[in-house]
Amino acid sequence: MDQIDLLNQLENDNGFYKHNNYKLVDYKDEEFVELKAELNENSMNPYGFAHGGLIFGLGDTAMGMLARTTGRPAVTLSANISYLRPITGKYMTAKASILKKGKNTTYLRADIYNDDNKLAAVMDSNYFYVE
Repeated sequence: MDQIDLLNQLENDNGFYKHNNYKLVDYKDEEFVELKAELNENSMNPYGFAHGGLIFGLGDTAMGMLARTTGRPAVTLSANISYLRPITGKYMTAKASILKKGKNTTYLRADIYNDDNKLAAVMDSNYFYVE
């Protein structure tokens, strides 16, 4: 999957990506994906912080897109997230990288930052190639 395909998927998908205001910021084939989510009142939990599910979704989406840059469709096999600080402000970003690429699975990491570029969450995941 090349950058044009990733951009088209984010810009033209009327589902999860568009609903959660995800945008592709940077991309390097099979090495790095950075996504940004613009925050609004619908993004927040009752305490005024970005909802944990939105944060998880951004990390999962960044890692899933990176896993698919190998040219094979992939789905989340397992995932873990640690929330380090609340996210407020106008946006958050997820920077995903592949730690180990295997024959049937890939292990990835996403670091999620607030709009002050402070690390707010760390996430790791295994993806399974379905083909």
